[in-house]
Parts: sequence; structure tokens; C-alpha cells
Amino acid sequence: MATQSSSKNKLGLWTTTSLVVGNMVGVGIFMLPAALSSFGGISLLGWMLSAIGAIAIATVFSKASRLLPNINGGPYAFTRYAFGDFAGFLVAWGYWISVWTTNATIAVSLVGGLSVFFPGLATNSVSAVITGLSAIWFLTWINTRGVIVSGKLQLFTTILKLIPLISVAVFGLFFIRRENFTPFNISGTTAISAITASATMTLFAFLGIECATIPAGHVERPEKIVPRATMIGTLVSTVVYILATLSVMGMIPPKLLQRSVTPVADAAAIIWGEHARYWVGAGVVLAAFGALNGWILVQGQIPFAIAKDKLFPGIFGRENKKGTPAAAILISSVIASVFMMMNYTKALVQQFKFMLLISTLSALVPYILVAASYVIIAIDRKEMNAKTWKKIIFPASLAFLFSLLAIIGAGMEAVFWGFILLLAGVPFYVWIRWKKDQ
Repeated sequence: MATQSSSKNKLGLWTTTSLVVGNMVGVGIFMLPAALSSFGGISLLGWMLSAIGAIAIATVFSKASRLLPNINGGPYAFTRYAFGDFAGFLVAWGYWISVWTTNATIAVSLVGGLSVFFPGLATNSVSAVITGLSAIWFLTWINTRGVIVSGKLQLFTTILKLIPLISVAVFGLFFIRRENFTPFNISGTTAISAITASATMTLFAFLGIECATIPAGHVERPEKIVPRATMIGTLVSTVVYILATLSVMGMIPPKLLQRSVTPVADAAAIIWGEHARYWVGAGVVLAAFGALNGWILVQGQIPFAIAKDKLFPGIFGRENKKGTPAAAILISSVIASVFMMMNYTKALVQQFKFMLLISTLSALVPYILVAASYVIIAIDRKEMNAKTWKKIIFPASLAFLFSLLAIIGAGMEAVFWGFILLLAGVPFYVWIRWKKDQ
């Protein structure tokens, strides 16, 4: 009875999978086809290339979670196991900053999506701030009610937001016009350059692969469900991404697509008529709402995991009666709220955009370290031998290279300031260790 009861309070396969899909499939995919249209149909090859990298990264997280089940923290936990406290802390520090900055962005996107139905949100900053804060704090409350409540909401919103994307992706195949892919490469560069550039751009859409590994301690049978959810979630997202881009590009001529600010909505209007724009608009809102819910769950689990290892202030390791790290979630949401409000303050808009730029690096560095950590974990757990070393080294090397490609694609400014942001955590780490040794 005890086992049955505990399993009811943990995430199952589909809710854990929805955490991966829900956090990966955000608002960006609704606009990405327009950004890729400057390359032409060849960008689909870029999608496939980045998908290979994403699957390699997912494989690494999947296998690492199988070797180290029942531990929270995902990238942090794997890195700490392989390289020690300091490396683990830096990964968690950077990743945590990246998550609450991401949540601020998603809240802004949610307000933007709602402005389709409530135009006043696009012109009234006060209304926009109140709406964004309401979303953050409603979902913060949901996440403090327990991981099951948050998980069920995540599953529900993930299903709803996939409906318009999958519908356009599938039905759009019947409206594709071959001439929209001619010429295949319109970027004005070589095929290799176009594929590499589009792959770098699309790889950012796969951020969130690791999300099933972060609350692993709250997942039922994590040694089985976390790896499966990671792979299923990545594959589902990949298929939706590529099919949706193929359909939208095939329906809308490149010159028109490049000027579109709502490419998926434009495609839906071609299939079902103008009223379909509102249907897709609802999908954008649900995409933002679901992603915000999933990332708020993650923003509490990361500092919670570090605090449990006494590498972060103890308040972050406290759980409420529902078994959730309420303090960690609340503090993270306060910071996310401040950053969201920066976007609606003219003097701080540039700083908001700048933080978004460097936070991308903070999310990518863990992928590189986890790729290396997986090899060390496999050796330590005696999983690597003369027969299995290729199965371990190949995905780890591929994940490492693709993560490095994404970091390079982020640009020199992001790389420079991103590392400064990571190093800013060093004095904090020194203070934590000093307090720990007292």
C-alpha cells in the first residue's frame, strides 16, 4: 500500500513526457518558419541536422539518468558526480539564471499572444505587466500545490497547444506548392553555409531536452520513465517541428513568408479561412502558458537540488506539506517577475534583451559538461568496456560537438558575457563553502 500511495504522488510516463515536450515546444516554433524562409527549403536539412544533434543530446541525458536514477537536478547532478562540487555548482548557477530569465521571456510572449484577443495589452504597459505577473504567480501557486497538480496541468496544456501545430503540419501537406521550394537555396551562400546557419538557429528550439531529468526524484520508476520520456519527448517535438516548417514553407511563397509575423496563423488561414488565425492565436497563448508552467517547476527543482547538497542557502532546500520546494519556487518567481517588468520599462528594455542573449549560453554549457560527465559516469559504473565503448563515446561526442556548435552560433558577445555571468557565481560558491565548513 505504501508503494502504491507513493506512486500516486509521482509523475508518470505521459506527464513526464509532457514536461519535455511542453518546455521544448514554446512560442518560438510559431514564428520560426518565417525566420528560416531567408534560407529557403534547404533550411529543412538544417532542421534534420540539428535534430540529429538533439537526439544525441537526448540519448546522453537518457542514458545518464538510467545510470543515476532517483536524483534531482539533471545537468547539475550529472556534472557534480563526474567533476565535483565546483563544476556542479557552476552548471546549476548558470542554468538557474537561464531558467528564470527564460520565464520572464515566456511571460512577455504570453502577453503578446493574448494581445490578439485583447488589443489593449499591446499598448498599455500597466495592463501588460499585471497580466504577465498574474500568469507567473498563478502558475507559481499551482506548482506549490504539488508536482502532480503541476504535471496534470502540463499534460493538459501540452495536448492543447500541439493540436493547432499538428493540424497545420498534417493538413498543410495537401496544400504544398512545389514552386515555393524553388530555388532550394535562396540564402546567397553555399549549401553548407546555409545548412550550418539554419541548423544553429533551429538547435535553440531543442532547449529543454533535459527537463525530465531535473525532477527525477518525483518521477515514478525514474530509471525507466525518465529515459523514455526524454527520448519520446525529443522525437515528438522533432517531428512536429520539421513537419510544421515543411507545411508552412510549402504553402506560403518565400518572399511573403519572410515578411510574415504570424506564419503558422497565415498557413492556417489558407487551409481553413481567416477565422483560423484566432485558433492558432489560442495555440500561441497555450504554448506560452504551458511552457511557463513547466519551467516554473524546473526553476524550483534546480536550487532545491543544490541546497540539499549544501551548496546553496538552506532556505532553497525546504519543502512544504505538498513535498514541493515552495521557497525555491517563490524566490525564483520574484526574480523572474522583476525581469519581466524590465521589458516594459523603456530604460531597461535593452538590459532585458541583453540578459536573454547571455542566458542562452548558460543553458548550453551544461550540455557540453553532461556529455563529458556521461562518459565518466559510465566508466565509474563499469558500463564501458571493449564491447560497449562505441555506444557510449559516439552519442557523447556528437552531443558535445553539437552543443559547441550552438555556443559558437550564439555569437562572441553571448559567449564572453555568458562566461562572465558563470564566473560571477565563484564568490558566491566560496562564501557557501566557507559557511559550510564553519
